[in-house]
Amino acid sequence: MKLTALKAARAIALALPIAATLFASATHAGEAEIRKNLKARLADMPPIMAVAKTPVPGIFEVVLEGNHVVYSDSNGDHFFEGTLINTKTKANLTQEKADKLNVIKFSDLDLKDSFTVVKGTGAQKFALFTDPNCGFCKRFEGDLMKLDNVTIHVFLYPILGQDSITKSNNIWCAKDKAKSYYDWMHNGTVPPAATCDTAAVERNVAFGKKYAISGTPTTFFVDGSRLPGAYPLEELKKRLVAAK
Repeated sequence: MKLTALKAARAIALALPIAATLFASATHAGEAEIRKNLKARLADMPPIMAVAKTPVPGIFEVVLEGNHVVYSDSNGDHFFEGTLINTKTKANLTQEKADKLNVIKFSDLDLKDSFTVVKGTGAQKFALFTDPNCGFCKRFEGDLMKLDNVTIHVFLYPILGQDSITKSNNIWCAKDKAKSYYDWMHNGTVPPAATCDTAAVERNVAFGKKYAISGTPTTFFVDGSRLPGAYPLEELKKRLVAAK
């Protein structure tokens, strides 16, 4: 009996690496099949950046260009968009993935393409992508005025049309960029016409497209996390503390 048990144990030990190899091969085959079929059948779909298994058997996570997350079966015959939630933990797996995809290194931000506002000690730092014609940005600015001891790197990000580009360029070319920006955002004083090298504004737009900044305001914290939208002041304060 002991000899039989020993043989069985050895057989299992030999089989495990083979099974792992077969499982890995099946996973890769699933990824290749998904890429092939989705690309062939859905011509309008953005390029596929990554494919990975989810905790749900037979369901794969597909990351499209722009960090958009969709899902597919194991061979790309069916796919769907939506939110994947773990009902045991209540975890939003789709949002968790999106948060990971949206993280950037704060050091990747080219601060020379922004202007800086320091309040108090300036101890807490964050970056703000803003469009001068964005109503939510103006509302958000009202809350930002209540913050103290912060350093704000303001990146002009005109994505709402030609007038936004014109205002952003005039603000960037102003002698006092911050004053010109705040005069417009808080008082409605149109930035005076000015000319200079506005390549920084163009680089901001290119950066936003690369990192899927789809709206304004968008805030980046020193830990690389982002906060899209005009969230309440208390949420911003929490995120500033958490980022430290």
